[in-house]
Amino acid sequence: MSNDETATPTEPDTDSGADTAVEMTKVVESESAVDTEPQAAKVDREATESWWTGRSATVTARVGVAAVVCASLTTSVVLFVQNQHSNNLLRAQEQAREAACHYGPILADYDSKNLDTYFKAVLDGAVGDWKKQFESTSTELREVLTQGEVTSEVTDTQCAIRTADEDSAEAIVVIRQTITSLGTGHKPKPGQLAMVLSLRNDNGSWLVEKVNSPTPPTQAQ
Repeated sequence: MSNDETATPTEPDTDSGADTAVEMTKVVESESAVDTEPQAAKVDREATESWWTGRSATVTARVGVAAVVCASLTTSVVLFVQNQHSNNLLRAQEQAREAACHYGPILADYDSKNLDTYFKAVLDGAVGDWKKQFESTSTELREVLTQGEVTSEVTDTQCAIRTADEDSAEAIVVIRQTITSLGTGHKPKPGQLAMVLSLRNDNGSWLVEKVNSPTPPTQAQ
């Protein structure tokens, strides 16, 4: 074999190997960066989402509790107002009934010898149209009762509320009485008087503003 034919050893391509190593290093670094950065972001995101989820649940729970409490308070207030209104109405009805039961006998209990006391008592419990009416007829009434020597005494009173609210009421009053006069020979005779009283709540005092007598007083002649 000649020297010219002698095989020359092939030298490794150092440039190519170096380039390959550099490329592999870049790939590794790139993959490392891709894996590391998203992982940290993922941890932060999960922590944030967890915090917001817990916060949202807490807020939702508090809102729910507040809604329940608010609804409960509203119901309690409504029930309280309704109960208070009912109690006020019952109290007003009873006060009106007591006033009617007190005033009815005043109208039917008099003595011709002492009419000043009678007129004063009637006017003290009157208001409005009824007060004006009684005042305008008191002179005539005084003459009739005095001339007839009339005396009336109440023996029984029955009264009930027909309609009422906190400001006004109507009451039915039935009175049994005994009457003596010149016409009865000064002998007591039984009589009955039925009337409807319209009352008004005047600053806490129930006063009579109208008197309606469906039937005239009855008495034995």
